[in-house]
Amino acid sequence: MALFACNSNHTNTTTDTTGTDTAKTTAVRDVWPAEKANEWYAKLPWMAGSDFIPSTAINQLEMWQAASFDTATINRELGYAAGIGMSVMRVYLHHLAWETDPEGFKDRMDKYLSIANSHHIKTVFVFFDDCWNDTYKAGEQPAPKTGIHNSGWVQDPGKLTDMNPGAVEMLEKYVKDVLTRFKDDDRIVLWDLYNEPGNSNYGNKSLPLLKNVFTWGREVNPSQPLSAGVWRLDLTDLNKFQLENSDVISYHNYHDVKEHQRWLDSFLLKTGKPLFCTEYMARTRNSTFSTILPMLKEHKIVAINWGLVDGKTNTKYAWDTPMKDGREPATWFHDIFHKDGTPYKPEETALIKQLTQGK
Repeated sequence: MALFACNSNHTNTTTDTTGTDTAKTTAVRDVWPAEKANEWYAKLPWMAGSDFIPSTAINQLEMWQAASFDTATINRELGYAAGIGMSVMRVYLHHLAWETDPEGFKDRMDKYLSIANSHHIKTVFVFFDDCWNDTYKAGEQPAPKTGIHNSGWVQDPGKLTDMNPGAVEMLEKYVKDVLTRFKDDDRIVLWDLYNEPGNSNYGNKSLPLLKNVFTWGREVNPSQPLSAGVWRLDLTDLNKFQLENSDVISYHNYHDVKEHQRWLDSFLLKTGKPLFCTEYMARTRNSTFSTILPMLKEHKIVAINWGLVDGKTNTKYAWDTPMKDGREPATWFHDIFHKDGTPYKPEETALIKQLTQGK
């Protein structure tokens, strides 16, 4: 495949004090070829884990702001994951928590990584996200809306770039600052640059930021790979860019095992690169641990399901089935554990433990 934005040099245009445009050349590394990606991946064991947010946080801001950064809950709940052999977590960041307190934000990232590492868990960090609420503010976050899936989750940057012409420059500083701090940190296995670009009916409107964040990442040149997961087949321009610019291939699939396998056979395995399934497992859609996880292990695809502990995100409720009376759904949509560490389905945690630990 032809590669986008992978030239050995990228020219940024700036304006000097006289008003004259001057060219500044910044080295931009190439996309990893399949050979390099597979050589890197061959050194890793097969990993399974979850998209993680502590049960006490409704969104990324509540997780990362100083006043609500909850190390006790993070430690306890990562312990639940480690107890069933999970060894990787995917964790969302948010630029506003950094913008409010850059050094404190990075220090909290480091504390999170130390806790995860103590449980022998690697981390996939996510920068941008087109899902759910498009406005947000720093400080105390809203309470969950009863029975509604992800009622308080927020996009990043959402509508910010429409409202603030200087936002792109600020987002570049954010991405580069975080990547520079952690570019050689072996507790991080992957940088997921943009979650579900084009969601919320944005479509190709998300393409400029997607291109920018890959360029910013390559300018920093972390030792970890860069990726952004494909998630909907009709977003052809976005998918093409993501597949051609990701060092390793990541994707989301909430379909049943037959359709999931069709995705693998029709295009994902054909990339010849390591695969990270960074979201799956929606029980009422027949994407389950018993059907999907063995298939992912067979192909040595990193398996990251949505949701670890039932909490303020309300992701035990389905996307399109609100239960405003707050009653327990007949079948949990996502999540594995109750807050006290009791499994939702003991047969599921037994299967995960068997596949991850051979027990």
